[in-house]
Amino acid sequence: MVTLAGLMAIRFQRTGPQWLTWPLLIWFFWQLISATQTVDSSLTTAVLKHFSACVICYFLGRFALSPAKNLAPFWVGILAGFIIIIGLGFNQHYGGLDEMRRFFYQQPNWQQYPPEYLKKISSNRIFSSLVYPNALAGALILLLPPLLAVTWRLTVRLPRICRGTLAGLLAYGGLACLYWSGSKTGWLIALILGLITLLQLPMQRIAKYSLFAAILALGVIGFFITYASYFERGATSVGARFDYWRAAVEDFASNPVFGSGPGTFSIAYKKLKRPDSEMALLTHNDYLEQASDSGFVGFLSYLGLITCHFWYLYRKSTFRSDLLSLTVFLGVLGWALQGLTEFGLYIPALAWPAFMLLGWLAATGEEFPIDKQSGRCVVLVGSE
Repeated sequence: MVTLAGLMAIRFQRTGPQWLTWPLLIWFFWQLISATQTVDSSLTTAVLKHFSACVICYFLGRFALSPAKNLAPFWVGILAGFIIIIGLGFNQHYGGLDEMRRFFYQQPNWQQYPPEYLKKISSNRIFSSLVYPNALAGALILLLPPLLAVTWRLTVRLPRICRGTLAGLLAYGGLACLYWSGSKTGWLIALILGLITLLQLPMQRIAKYSLFAAILALGVIGFFITYASYFERGATSVGARFDYWRAAVEDFASNPVFGSGPGTFSIAYKKLKRPDSEMALLTHNDYLEQASDSGFVGFLSYLGLITCHFWYLYRKSTFRSDLLSLTVFLGVLGWALQGLTEFGLYIPALAWPAFMLLGWLAATGEEFPIDKQSGRCVVLVGSE
């Protein structure tokens, strides 16, 4: 439905540098080539459908979303869904998870469920409508920054105190759910994004760097205090990830050209995992997953896709002059950083909007209309 609507809005005009699309196309076509050598055609077929949707979303963002004069309808729909996610997260934290557990343990065959599901249902970490808590953290990191900017812009006709209250409530809801998700990586990425935002503020250099050091110190101290018990227990999830990554490297070494096929890491991991390690379907690292699944071309092209876009956006674009584009940049950057320890590329609820926003950024990076008097970009959301 989104694609059909986007086709009516597509304007095939020159937007942004065309070379940015080459890593994307090389990566996708190499997935098709690697699929011919897959060890499991059913897994690969499902992943290729998903990757096709990612590519479509990228070009919709680049050629359908970027020419739009008013992005309010697009963002209002995402904001509505985001509020539902936060509402479900609050419900789970304030009794919903306990109710779910009581209902689950009343089932006569609850012991027969997979071990990972039993572990998930016994935890107090919320996951809202996402597949598991770290995926919820990924959605919050990706969408909370731009939606705060959107909320501020769409309420331009209200008094400033009302605008601040609405944006503050959204920020509180998002950050509370991020904390309740228990995502360690999410905490650190949120800290990194906050520090990047601080560096963009028009402040004196001494004050800026002093504040930077203070926030960094408090964030790291708060992180280790909050998760002290986790590290005392041996940080089991960190050890598990190292085992996944080791297996991915070994699988890549045995299949360096074509890999084992898109989405087939689990097949290789069954053979390579340690006896005491928990089974995993994905590598928990989107970049190593490309190396394991599709060889060095898949790895280099995906890494190039991410690094080329962010290098261009940071060095060449005017995003730092516009609140919306800056926050979209931060959100997509957070999603890409989480890909170092998670599998956001393989979750449609995260990958599809991330690719669409990345395409929009690539198209509009140097093309925001500039106000001649102030020298700042004209806002693209709302009427301000």
